[in-house]
Amino acid sequence: MIEIKNLAKIYHTAHQDIVALDDVSLSINRGEIFGIIGLSGAGKSTLIRCINMLEKPTQGSIIVDGQDITALKQKELRAARQKIGIIFQQFNLLSSRTVFDNIMFPLEIAQVPAKAARDRVNQLLEMVGLVDKAKVYPDQLSGGQKQRVGIARALANDPKILLSDEATSALDPQTTRSILKLLKDINQQLNLTILLITHDMNVIKQICDRVAVINNSRIEEVGDVLSIFSNPGTPTSQSFIKAIINKDDPEEYKHDLLKEHGSKFSKLIRVSFIGASAGDPIISAMIKRFDVDANILHGNIDRVKDVPFGHLTLELIGSREGVHQSMQFLQNNGLDIEVL
Repeated sequence: MIEIKNLAKIYHTAHQDIVALDDVSLSINRGEIFGIIGLSGAGKSTLIRCINMLEKPTQGSIIVDGQDITALKQKELRAARQKIGIIFQQFNLLSSRTVFDNIMFPLEIAQVPAKAARDRVNQLLEMVGLVDKAKVYPDQLSGGQKQRVGIARALANDPKILLSDEATSALDPQTTRSILKLLKDINQQLNLTILLITHDMNVIKQICDRVAVINNSRIEEVGDVLSIFSNPGTPTSQSFIKAIINKDDPEEYKHDLLKEHGSKFSKLIRVSFIGASAGDPIISAMIKRFDVDANILHGNIDRVKDVPFGHLTLELIGSREGVHQSMQFLQNNGLDIEVL
């Protein structure tokens, strides 16, 4: 649906050239929710602005649904933009217009006939759950309601792509979850391709199918979200994931690990699990089968796109043979084992 090839954006100033994007290439599939995550200044906002040509790239191409939008003339570009909706962090609503008229605005610009435009607005109000707010002005709305208006407005011209520019970063966590659920529902109902940028890995975790990690103007890593979470391949992605999933064992255990257990042997391991294995009683089966004790020192479980994953730090205590057989048993059942 979107092919970005060797994209670069350089800002020229009187004193220096500032590289905002450096040889960026991405492929985004039709109907998927694709996330781009990076720290402030990494280049993610410039990238999304290039995709709808609010910023003209210095070099490279952006192909949207088979059309190279970087090669379009102004009149053709205006028509192409109507099929690329965008929602903003600060909502960007017109304060002098009601909710209904804010959503109507892009239809007026596109010169959609009045009755068809009104019908479309009413349909969108129902979709975003704001039918009762049609005659209300933006300053009478909560932040979440304002963003729902922004989403409805972005969908007015029935776009093929929806761009989300940090659309939840100004919202509280509960409202963020509701907005993400709405975007997920819209994606499924309309088979709409959604590209969102964020600095929050929780947003990626809740909604995205795939993610690209951008750092210092370059794409460092691309993959499906579960793979990135379970096995981040770069320091940047590792730092994002560590911020919400900390595998480090509590400090108090570091001074009291692997105590003496008489004649018994002990081994400290970290067990990582993904998917179906997270719900299976594998640890219980191991204890019974190999006559070992499992001292649980630390761990957590989370979900990515409704798939459970997590880790446990265990001290296995038993005979040397029993401990090693236990570790092999865990690996044979699809768990990753790291000896600490």
